[in-house]
Amino acid sequence: MKATSTRAGHFKQSVRVRSHQLTVDEPKDIGGQDSGPSPEELLAAALASCTAITMEMYAQRKGWDIDGVEVEADYTPGERGCPTRFAMTLRLPENMPEEIARKLQIIAAKCPVHRTLESEVMFEEHVERVSLAH
Repeated sequence: MKATSTRAGHFKQSVRVRSHQLTVDEPKDIGGQDSGPSPEELLAAALASCTAITMEMYAQRKGWDIDGVEVEADYTPGERGCPTRFAMTLRLPENMPEEIARKLQIIAAKCPVHRTLESEVMFEEHVERVSLAH
């Protein structure tokens, strides 16, 4: 995965993931052009989509039809002394048996992004100096 400044505007980034191209930007109120989701919004979207996929994979193995399930993830950025908070809502069909709903809630917390966010994270950073084409 690689992010490259587009130089087309403040903060706008072109992000390549495998063969996919995404635009990431900041909202206008903090100097961006709002031409794409912010990095923090992508993080919340990664959590929501990973949670939904994890539940779908589990349901598929169990032979459960959970078509139409939605996961919403909102975040509140952490400030000094306070952690970042994610608020997740799992929207399940009203006719889904309670036992299946409880199991899906347990499985939802086991998605890889959820586990990454709740664990200790380490970074390894390197700087390379390169000639940039203008």
